[in-house]
Amino acid sequence: MNRKDILNEIEQFKKEGRKFLSEPISGKLLASYGIPIPPACIAKNVEKAVKCAQELGFPVVLKVISPQIIHKSDAGGVITNIDKKEKMREAFDRIVENARKYNPKAKVEGIYVQKMVPPGREVIIGVVKDKQFGPVVMFGLGGILVEVFKDVVFRVAPIDREEAREMIDEIKGLAILQGVRGEKPVDFNSLSKAIANTSRLAIDFPQIEQLDINPVCLYPEKIYALDTRIILE
Repeated sequence: MNRKDILNEIEQFKKEGRKFLSEPISGKLLASYGIPIPPACIAKNVEKAVKCAQELGFPVVLKVISPQIIHKSDAGGVITNIDKKEKMREAFDRIVENARKYNPKAKVEGIYVQKMVPPGREVIIGVVKDKQFGPVVMFGLGGILVEVFKDVVFRVAPIDREEAREMIDEIKGLAILQGVRGEKPVDFNSLSKAIANTSRLAIDFPQIEQLDINPVCLYPEKIYALDTRIILE
């Protein structure tokens, strides 16, 4: 997905009065900046969802796609660890039903079928637009830990990989990423690249008011951005 295509998508979302980019578009935007996401596809019906899952390989995660549902988990719009074809129809129907119960006016545009990845160490990469400094990059421990420890650091965008690595080294939970009790360290090179590229993304698209990638799942030889929220001006 090139810059022109992304700009067209953003303008279309704004014309429709939407403040949030959909997860599929957000994922394509990240991927275009070299930030890896697990393989995924969009299904409009259960037959397509089953086909997607078989092509991606089980287990998979299903996520609702709806402009009226921002916090998918709160709406029961995420079902994880679907490990066989027989579970797909039940999961698909349950997500649609949950979405309609959560918001009867919600328009379900489809279901995002995504390859489920193994557990890893989780961090958050974010951007918020400051009135004085412009886009500011955030990095810290992610998942539920970001709410508990608030172990985050900030830099004014754009930053390069060296500055991104400095951010990583500044968090109090660095030892978790370096590996404890025999764990291997995470892929710091890929993580530094993702932070730096996120800062560049924020500069290139001033229409973005806020961006949260949480969690970014880290492994010794790779990383994956698992969930992304992008708020438009």
